Amino acid sequence: MTAAIPRIGFEALAPALREQLAPRVARLGYLGEFFQCTAHQPDVLAAFNLLTEALKTALPQRSIELVALTVAGLLDNRYERHQHERLSATLRYGAAWIADVNRLDPSAATALSETERTLQRLCIALVRGLGRGADDEIATAVAVLGPAATIGVLFAVGRYLTHSLIVNALALAPPVASIFEGAP
Repeated sequence: MTAAIPRIGFEALAPALREQLAPRVARLGYLGEFFQCTAHQPDVLAAFNLLTEALKTALPQRSIELVALTVAGLLDNRYERHQHERLSATLRYGAAWIADVNRLDPSAATALSETERTLQRLCIALVRGLGRGADDEIATAVAVLGPAATIGVLFAVGRYLTHSLIVNALALAPPVASIFEGAP
């Protein structure tokens, strides 16, 4: 963890941001270090949170979890991966499904549907090429998911790329352990 960015506690957040984050903090029982750091830009963080919430209506929850786990896995963002493993387990997607997503090998993923394999292939292509060279995966996704969901995936990948960049740049430790490990 880098100490270069001072952490902002929940009570010190900008009032509108504190109100926006209150349900999350109540649900989790803590204000994550990601939010403590990024709260230095309250308006940007509020917009980031609005994007996160809007994605929940753009894509099915299971697709969001697949995108989150895939991007986090590709970018070694254990902070986000551990949290989304836990959420996926809470949503009863099953350890086999979570492990298959985490393997980042959609061709060998037996717990994923063909649609989910298409979605993961798209995510992998987008991240590895930083958006370039994913023409085939985008065309396949449009055929399988439709144009609106494909654009939703592009936005979701961008959201999780942003999170990974910040977490990795600040060397933030995961607040929770992986469901497959004993410690964060």
